[in-house]
Formats: sequence, structure tokens, C-alpha cells
Amino acid sequence: MPIIPIILVIVVLLVVFIIAIYNSLISLRNQVRNSWAQIDVELQRRFDLIPNLIETVKGYMKHEESVLTKVTELRSAWSTAQSVADKASLENQLSGALKSIMAVAEGYPDLKANANFISLQEELANTENKLSASRVTYNNVTTMYNTKIEIFPANIVASMFNFKHEDLFKVENEEAKKNVKVSF
Repeated sequence: MPIIPIILVIVVLLVVFIIAIYNSLISLRNQVRNSWAQIDVELQRRFDLIPNLIETVKGYMKHEESVLTKVTELRSAWSTAQSVADKASLENQLSGALKSIMAVAEGYPDLKANANFISLQEELANTENKLSASRVTYNNVTTMYNTKIEIFPANIVASMFNFKHEDLFKVENEEAKKNVKVSF
């Protein structure tokens, strides 16, 4: 039996195998990017709600100016953040500041009864739920992608085509994990 057809079949099978792995890596990398884009969309939605929330709350919370200023600064910093880690850090800080606003609002019955505040609070709660789901999806897809580029034989193809490890979305700030303490 001639050896050239056997070698040719082996080469073709190897090329098909590499193409299949490469395509699956591309698919997973695109899912990671799409998942991050979904988080980005929800964060932008939340940032768009913040000016309305601040305007509604301002009149009631004159002595809480530092919290309102912090939220505004974090919102501004968002536009310059580039990496997943930078955006995750800003997002975690903003979540803490928004928790503070909501907790302080408990001390203002007129504010809690304000229709605009109630509507904004519901919108923010809805956005937070979507963000939470988007983070879970992002971390799941990112874990699948990272696992794929680390396991054999996909790791060989991944290194040949320079696929890089992606960061998970995680809470870096231990303070953000704690409940907000409010005292009057």
C-alpha cells in the first residue's frame, strides 16, 4: 500500500482537527466578548439612571453631599476605564455608593413616598438584577473559554494562535461585600 495517500489522509485529518478546535475557540472568545458587552449595556443603563436619581435625592439629602459626589465621580471615571478589571472595580464601588443612597433614603419618609424616587428605585433594582444575571453569564462563558484554552489538545492550538486568558468578573473590594451600615 502506498504511503503517500496515508500521509495525505493524516495531514487532512490533522488540519480538519485544528480548524475545528480553532473555530470552537473563536466561538467561545466571541461569547466572552458578547457577555461582557451585555454587562456594559446594563452598566450604561444604570449610569444613565444615576443623574435622575441624584436630582431626585438632592433636595432631601443636603448633608449627604459626599455620597452624591462620589456617585458622580464614579460615573465620570467609567468613561475612561478600559479593562474588565478597571470596570469591575468601578462597578463595585458604584454599587456600594448606590446602596448607601438607598439606605440613607430610608430615613426620609417624604423621599421614600416620592413617585420619581420609587420609579428610579424600581428601575435600578431591575437593572441590578439584569447586571447580576449578566455577570453570572460572563463568568460562566469566560470559565468555559479559559478551560478550553488550557486543556489538551486545544491548548496547543490556542498557543499557536495566541489565544489569551480572560479575567473573571469578581468583587475585589471586601467592603463592597458587606452590608451598608446606616446611622443617623
